[in-house]
Amino acid sequence: MEFSDAYIESLVQPRNELLMEMEEYARIHHVPIMQLPAIDALNQILRIQKPSNILEIGTAIGYSALRMAIALPDCKIVTVERDPERVTMAKHFLSRSVEGNRITVIEGDALEVDVESIHSTFEAIFIDAAKGQYQRFFEKYSPLVPSGGILYIDNMYMHGLSDLDLKDVPRRKRTMIRNLKNFTDWIMNHPDYESTFFPIGDGLLICLKR
Repeated sequence: MEFSDAYIESLVQPRNELLMEMEEYARIHHVPIMQLPAIDALNQILRIQKPSNILEIGTAIGYSALRMAIALPDCKIVTVERDPERVTMAKHFLSRSVEGNRITVIEGDALEVDVESIHSTFEAIFIDAAKGQYQRFFEKYSPLVPSGGILYIDNMYMHGLSDLDLKDVPRRKRTMIRNLKNFTDWIMNHPDYESTFFPIGDGLLICLKR
């Protein structure tokens, strides 16, 4: 049985005024943020996991970091973003929230910054950044996750492009999709992780570290 997008959207949890303002800003300025059904599902899983700290790769304007902080009132979040303009907007929005004091925004390339200087381990990592670099992000930061920790990875479906043969993918996106496909094959067969793909939003991959 399949459910329509409209029906799924009708089940999305209500958000406060600041979150809805961020959603509108993202829409107007074409900033990619996590789809609403997917962030609801992610937050429900996080409530079950109850991590005390989360590392996020890809802050954008701080929307998902704030949503996670609201869902987990005892959790601290470190989030990394390389775009200076988005960092500025993220700090602006987060400064207007009660939860913002539990969120640390780091400006810089996630493949270069020293996150360990802030915290040495994270019970959960959320990756939502450059899709063609997912394996490099995973390889760099997964050692910071202890056994039993979880890595959550968004946009695995890439708006349907991941389901196409490479010859049918627009040329300018072929390298990214090739890397994403290779990463998917790699992590689904990785002996150190139990990985499951959830077909919600634009595809959410959940990797439990053994």
